[in-house]
Amino acid sequence: MTTSFAAAAAAVAKDSSILTVPSSFSGLKSASTSLLLCKRPQLFRSSAAAQHPSLIRAVSTVFFIFKCVFGYISVIFNSFNSLIFVHIFLLIVDLIKNPTMPCHPIFTGTIQPVKPDAPVEQKRSKVEIIKEHSNFIRYPLNEELLTDAPNINESAIQLIKFHGSYQQYNRDERGGRSYSFMLRTKNPCGKVSNQLYLAMDDLADQFGIGTLRLTTRQTFQLHGVLKKDLKTVMSTIIKSMGSTLGACGDLNRNVLAPAAPIHRKDYLFAQETAENIAALLTPQSGFYYDMWVDGEKVMSAEPPEVVKARNDNSHGTNFTDSPEPIYGTQFLPRKFKIAVTIPGDNSVDLFTNDIGVVVVSDANGEPQGFNLYVGGGMGRTHRMENTFPRLAEPLGYVPKEDILYAVKAIVVTQRENGRRDDRRYSRMKYLISSWGIEKFRTVVEGYYGKKFQPCHELPKWEFESYLGWHEQGDGGLFCGLHVDSGRIKGAMKTTLREVIEKYNLNVRITPNQNIILCDIRQAWKRPITTVLAQGGLLQPRYVDPLNVTAMACPAMPLCPLAIAEAERGIPDILKRVRAVFEKVGLKYKESVVIRITGCPNGCARPYMAELGLVGDGPNSYQFWLGGTPNQTTLATVFKEKVKIHDLEKVLEPLFYHWKRKRLAKESFGEFTNRMGKEKMLELVDKWEGIPQGPSQYNLKLFADKETYEKVDAIAKLQDKSAQQLAMEIIRNFVASNQNGKIE
Repeated sequence: MTTSFAAAAAAVAKDSSILTVPSSFSGLKSASTSLLLCKRPQLFRSSAAAQHPSLIRAVSTVFFIFKCVFGYISVIFNSFNSLIFVHIFLLIVDLIKNPTMPCHPIFTGTIQPVKPDAPVEQKRSKVEIIKEHSNFIRYPLNEELLTDAPNINESAIQLIKFHGSYQQYNRDERGGRSYSFMLRTKNPCGKVSNQLYLAMDDLADQFGIGTLRLTTRQTFQLHGVLKKDLKTVMSTIIKSMGSTLGACGDLNRNVLAPAAPIHRKDYLFAQETAENIAALLTPQSGFYYDMWVDGEKVMSAEPPEVVKARNDNSHGTNFTDSPEPIYGTQFLPRKFKIAVTIPGDNSVDLFTNDIGVVVVSDANGEPQGFNLYVGGGMGRTHRMENTFPRLAEPLGYVPKEDILYAVKAIVVTQRENGRRDDRRYSRMKYLISSWGIEKFRTVVEGYYGKKFQPCHELPKWEFESYLGWHEQGDGGLFCGLHVDSGRIKGAMKTTLREVIEKYNLNVRITPNQNIILCDIRQAWKRPITTVLAQGGLLQPRYVDPLNVTAMACPAMPLCPLAIAEAERGIPDILKRVRAVFEKVGLKYKESVVIRITGCPNGCARPYMAELGLVGDGPNSYQFWLGGTPNQTTLATVFKEKVKIHDLEKVLEPLFYHWKRKRLAKESFGEFTNRMGKEKMLELVDKWEGIPQGPSQYNLKLFADKETYEKVDAIAKLQDKSAQQLAMEIIRNFVASNQNGKIE
């Protein structure tokens, strides 16, 4: 016996990790597995003992073995006296050795040792508890949908997100709340069939607010659906070969890919990969179809490679015998975003995603594998510096046949290690920021079963809008159409319906909230162009360059998180920015990337913009500067709480000095980064208006001094120069006739 105790003590002395319980979250654990521990108040602690933790652990082990032996002796002899003696002895041992040691295992029902003071069950957020008890995202949503109330309870609100819906109410109304639901579709690559588009168009009129919205993740949003109509709308979408499953909630969201229907190997392979990743990470337990189509699955067959990758458990990625082999009962700690693209095409805002996937091809254009990037994300909280936007960074390269296994390994790493106690820190970007990319790569490689190769060198990234007419490469054409803030309504909605229905066109939604009409025959180009123009869907040359790259989230009045306007406010803001451009002498064709959100969650990705406005109060915004036109640089906060009526006071000096001090072809974002925040703040603080030079007459616009003076007098009433007013009149004339190119 003595030899055994000595050996145990020696073993602990050699390995200080014995009997240590990690303090961080260590995977998915049911609440039912928690230990019932009783604890005594701490009476004293030896300062010498604190300096030798390994010695204490060794002594603890010896005492623990003594306790077990005496405990079982008392049971064997079944003697009341001996039991009292043993228990008193153990209490004395506990207090001498460690006053915070748990009670004797005979009375707790287990002999498993635990680390003193270590919490047995890690704290979990309320949403985690709701998910665990939901029977795979069913209960209590299934019961709430049957009630006569116009809304659902808090637990059901969390669960319906997984089904692709959010409960909302009109914040413009005073008095009682008018509840409705927003539905979001899931369209990998932004692909929308003719049948689905027409169905969504009908649903918007019959059950929504009469508009469709194109999102920044290539999907539709349908606003204003009443609870009593949810099942009708959902089932219609499903039976029209659409889906809302996973468009919201703590799982993989819509997978982005270049929307352009270009028939080229790399584009087609990127889109196929995006669709396969979306299928791999689609929930399997059937809760979605149980709820909305009474269990009838309306879906196409999956590629065999997707099924094989999902079922593979060679490296411990899956929950065995679970209806959700990848997600388990609790799914992911938070939403998860993936984008796939080809080298050079950053239409998908690649680096804002949890996973970025880039096709790598050989010299003949044949896809060979993928570069992987991890850890991007936009959401943050105002004035909490430990929340932040982040760009994805390189993880490694994998051959093309391994992409599904590599993606699955990354998702599982986040599933097992992402925080579940505080949802503000649950995105994968915080895990990677905490661990560092090297540790993260090592853990992922364990689930992947291989080492990642170094990423391949890639060409410079560019933003692609795909607006206007283009060759598809198969004899057909596609036409990209600009939609302000993605909101399809009024004459535009009617016109799109007419064209799409008449010519039986499929469409694509872009990550920049625009729409592409696909598979157009050459003979259809002229009549389609005419009809589109009549509906306000203009060719790119007639759209203000500021509008082409601008984005805004819906914000007021339906989003419950919004604290400032975005979609409703951006038209006026863009007009004011254009006026500042003209005032400081910037040309019409020049532009900056402007993105606006009503709150810091960053749905329109403002932290990648050259000028990002993030709502931080009523009619008040944070100003972010420093993103670049190709969306590869993260902006930084420039000013806090700028009132919207002070917009020109900030922008006028910035744009004035950009025009005069920029380098050749230097974008606004590059200029602000080069100058630095302190210098830019100094320019704003010391601004006294545009310096007045000697009077000059623009002979290209004014033939005589008298005409100039009359125009100048009118212009001053509008706070403009004579040249600015004259150019504005000419541009408006050209645009109204639509028969010339605006320069």
